[in-house]
Amino acid sequence: MRVKRGFKARRRRNKVLKRAEGYRGSNSKCYITAVEKNDRALVYAYRDRKTKKREFRKLWTQRINAAARMNGTTYSRLIGALNKSELELDRKVISDMAIHDSEGFTHLVKQLGL
Repeated sequence: MRVKRGFKARRRRNKVLKRAEGYRGSNSKCYITAVEKNDRALVYAYRDRKTKKREFRKLWTQRINAAARMNGTTYSRLIGALNKSELELDRKVISDMAIHDSEGFTHLVKQLGL
């Protein structure tokens, strides 16, 4: 007896096509191309979750360095002094402080003796 697999197969295909909404051309209409584009998109998403962490750390470093140089020191000296001191501040917090609380950042640099 032949099985047409109507209900389950249609549900599976519709799930793929639903995820492909917004893709250009046949990438959102044809099941075969939608499967390929979905797989590719998932690969990019997995890869870029890790890339995002690197990019943000680079951004925080640049911001801290710019603020440190405005206060007469460098990023390297500032981080070295932070590591020697008892303060445990991560780069995200220091970067936010450098942007939104410049007086506090200046006070931090002075407290570290730089």
